[in-house]
Amino acid sequence: MKSTVETLEPTKVRLTVEVPAEDLASEMDKAYKDIAGQVTIPGFRKGHVPARIIDQRFGRAAVIEQVVNEVLPGHYSDAVGENGLRPMAQPEIEVTEIPAVTGAFSGQLVFTAEVPVVPDFDLPEFDESTVVTVDTAEVTDEDVDKELDELRGRFATLKTITRKAKTGDFATIDMVATIDGEEIDSVSDVSYEIGSGTMLDGQDKALRGTKADEVVTFASTLKGGDHEGEEAEVTITVKSVKARELPKADDDFAQMVSEFDTMDELMDDLRTQAAATKTSQQALQARDRLVELLLDKTEILLPESVVEHEVGHRVDEGAKPKEKKEAREAVEKELRTELLSEAIAKKLEVQVSQQELIDYAIQMSQNFGVDINQLFSSSQQMANVVADLGRAKALIEALRVVTVKDSDGNDVDLSAFLGQDAVDADEDAQDEADPQAAQSAEDTADEQ
Repeated sequence: MKSTVETLEPTKVRLTVEVPAEDLASEMDKAYKDIAGQVTIPGFRKGHVPARIIDQRFGRAAVIEQVVNEVLPGHYSDAVGENGLRPMAQPEIEVTEIPAVTGAFSGQLVFTAEVPVVPDFDLPEFDESTVVTVDTAEVTDEDVDKELDELRGRFATLKTITRKAKTGDFATIDMVATIDGEEIDSVSDVSYEIGSGTMLDGQDKALRGTKADEVVTFASTLKGGDHEGEEAEVTITVKSVKARELPKADDDFAQMVSEFDTMDELMDDLRTQAAATKTSQQALQARDRLVELLLDKTEILLPESVVEHEVGHRVDEGAKPKEKKEAREAVEKELRTELLSEAIAKKLEVQVSQQELIDYAIQMSQNFGVDINQLFSSSQQMANVVADLGRAKALIEALRVVTVKDSDGNDVDLSAFLGQDAVDADEDAQDEADPQAAQSAEDTADEQ
């Protein structure tokens, strides 16, 4: 196979692939056997029809077409890897030449593939002299009070009130949406927390100040259903309003919700929990700020067609300019972060072990009810999972290299969150895993 690349735009190339006829011989033999097993021709047993007879009856072009459909994806993938391309979407493929359809099987298969790509970019250097700054992990009284409020909230009760509703109250409502006087949707006996913003724009404002048995009407843009994006008139009937009543924070409460006998003991434990939360947040913040630091020093060109396509999935054409701008910024940052992580994985020679794949599958199954078999239902699905894990692992490995300090200038130890050394982890996983399966996982990662 021979391949060449022509740059059409900074973010688009035309890949031309040439495959000699002799490289297709085995696939041609297989195609003839497949066809021979499917057709019935007088004088020949099924499955034993000679290739020349198939050519006479159906034409060699039909056999070549079957072969091209079979081999083209693989040759395209090989050519992409051979030329170090990073495709960002499916290619537009055109077959421009096929082997001879008569006489000796000669010539070649030639096809072109136009595809949006990301041009090569320089990954900024990072080492122990690279400093990533995060917030301090100091725990304040407000942090502890927040932990206590969240704990009390889990044991709160709802009490019917007669005063006007305010943010944080719960209203039981019936709601009807109409467009041009025609009812298009309705719900009944829905409990809604005022201020949560989980239903319609304008709903919180409409409900504040209401009481039981009152009716309010407001206009809002529908967020789902057949009329998504259309403006409707929404009428809400308030059936009841309840306030959340928190339990008293005393020794009885401490004994009810924990193994402690006093509130002082419980508060000390909540302070410890708040400290753990702060430290965990430092690790996530370090990762995000390292990405921001490197992205600020990196120019990564993105294909406009890919960005527009993704933005179109997130906002409607009729969305406000601000919404479109925010969606575009989010898409561009996500794509650049993904590409940056891949470059880091390549620089640090990050590999994904079989054990990491298994652990990921188990976690997805437990957290989201995802069928493990579905995660690995195809080689492409497997490759996607390996790529996701590789990118996540690359950022962890990068954090091992740089220096993390808090805003007071103190060194931050993230070892509890980064896990054991990557090399040791991979070697342990290889020892425990089936060698052939582990090699398969690594080969898949290499293809990314």
